[in-house]
Amino acid sequence: MKYCNSLTKYSRLKTKEVNIGNVGIGGSNPIRIQSMTTTSTMNTDDTVNESIRMIDAGCELVRITAPNRKEAENLKNIKAALNDKGYNTPLIADIHYTPNAAEIAAKIVEKVRINPGNYADKKKFETLNYTDESYNEELERIRIKFTPLVKICKKNNTAMRIGTNHGSLSDRILSRYGDTPKGMVESAMEFLRICRDENYHDIILSMKASNTRVMVQAYRLLVAEMLKEDMSYPLHLGVTEAGEGEDGRIKSAVGIGTLLADGIGDTIRVSLTEAPEFEIPVAKKILSHFKEFNNHKLIAEINKNPLKSFSYLKRLSNVVLNIGGKNAPIVQADLSSKAKITPASFFALGYNYSVPLDKWHISEMAADYVFVGNHDIDFEVPGTLRLIFNYKKWKKNKNGYPLLSSTEYLTETDQSKKMNMIDMYLSDLSEELKKKIKLDKTAVLLINTQNKNGIAEQRKLFVDLINSNIKNPVIIGRTYKNLSDEQLQISSSIDFGSLLLDGLGDGIFINAINSSSDQIINQLSFGILQATRTRISKTEYISCPSCGRTLFDLQETTAKIRKETDHLKGVKIGIMGCIVNGPGEMADADYGYVGTGVGKITLYKEQTVVEKNIPEEKAVEALINLIKKYGDWVDKK
Repeated sequence: MKYCNSLTKYSRLKTKEVNIGNVGIGGSNPIRIQSMTTTSTMNTDDTVNESIRMIDAGCELVRITAPNRKEAENLKNIKAALNDKGYNTPLIADIHYTPNAAEIAAKIVEKVRINPGNYADKKKFETLNYTDESYNEELERIRIKFTPLVKICKKNNTAMRIGTNHGSLSDRILSRYGDTPKGMVESAMEFLRICRDENYHDIILSMKASNTRVMVQAYRLLVAEMLKEDMSYPLHLGVTEAGEGEDGRIKSAVGIGTLLADGIGDTIRVSLTEAPEFEIPVAKKILSHFKEFNNHKLIAEINKNPLKSFSYLKRLSNVVLNIGGKNAPIVQADLSSKAKITPASFFALGYNYSVPLDKWHISEMAADYVFVGNHDIDFEVPGTLRLIFNYKKWKKNKNGYPLLSSTEYLTETDQSKKMNMIDMYLSDLSEELKKKIKLDKTAVLLINTQNKNGIAEQRKLFVDLINSNIKNPVIIGRTYKNLSDEQLQISSSIDFGSLLLDGLGDGIFINAINSSSDQIINQLSFGILQATRTRISKTEYISCPSCGRTLFDLQETTAKIRKETDHLKGVKIGIMGCIVNGPGEMADADYGYVGTGVGKITLYKEQTVVEKNIPEEKAVEALINLIKKYGDWVDKK
């Protein structure tokens, strides 16, 4: 099924234009940036002041929660106050559970967002059995409940976002389609078909998830379904509950950036557990990564596409040492440009040497391989660490493993009996090289690119390997120059994440020239693998951005929970400010901490409530006890 214009030539998917007040979405408009307030909607002054901070940072659309009639009616005061201060940025009302609030808001603001998972359904986590007839009766019930809002929006020229969240699919959808991207798409399409029957088309769609794989697959599937039905509605992109700090930024860049690289997306929101104005610079950096993609060097079309774009399937590869096969992707670090390499050089890469014990301590995020170029290493390195030398240096001392150019690989006969790493580009993939590496059980490819659309060029290289039945392991390499820490973080997350989410790559190698420190680059490498769920090396936090529905201080609470639990490798903890997405997002978490009343917390084990209405001051301790009860707790070292 087709979901983008081309896998090798960058261009945006053309969608119809939808006007949100004075801002056009889709069509030939630029990709718009938006965010959401965290204040109480009833506090007009706080909401107005926060909106202004967001707008001044570059936010083009401001979303405000309206959980009931009272909040919906107060949107009128917020809008008037912003206009009085000279701000006419369009406002969006965020609606869950309350059709009457949506109908009020639709007469005031420029756009309403409804969640098809809870607009007409109540979630009880029940498995329901439907015949086609009984399912159609449910659709008719939804039509009756939803149509009044459609007619109000049509009459008032109010736009609508039908925004599916992976964490809040209805019991009806889950029973019929399962917890799948297909279910997410169908959840939106049911509501979209009602809009089309009413000849209402000012619609934007979204498929948000905290799991980047699910999110990307759902958006691609939505586009494919729209193309089949001759639809072209604009798309709002976001990774929901991305979290805070480095992890939230990496995860957002991986998910949003992968789709933007496909040419998909007309407006974006980066969801961080931070003040909303801090989301805007991240969104800008994501968009800036694509500013030169339109002028990239031509890449040959893919005529036979073996990739699974709507589900995850890792490319089959042979095992060479600990690279490839079922091994998690390796991290290769770069120390080749150092003036001198000493034991201390490895400290930033997750290795610490204890002089009294004469022993190396190895962290969970310790690089697996280090490229040392032409350096002499005159000390004993940790036993789990493997060194890569330039071929001519390796040939002299036979330490470690060689990195060869494709020419050296084809012409030099003195090579390692265990592993030879071949530095190559798509243009190096000749028939001669294919023939040799296909028979060589020691060959590992380190691929790089100088194309402005390096994602597409490296994807093409993978496709050529798969179509030629070549199963050598592949390490994805990218070189960056003179980037800030923040831009390196965003750009590398997009470049590597786009391939890893498609099951491509047995390792990553970030070569950052005049950009960032060795420690930051090493942490970034592991962060990208974690965000793509290809290698888990730390605790994962699925935490929502705050909004007016939030029942506790999310940033403070997330920090407290992180302090106590950040050593629990592989454990996923959901931290939700309210009940809207809380229970649903527990589908993707091992443990959940959800606000269910002022100062009250409910704890979940996956989707099951295990303890209700715990006083907030005791809730973190209760969470720790819950993790211990189920055997996932380990003491800090």
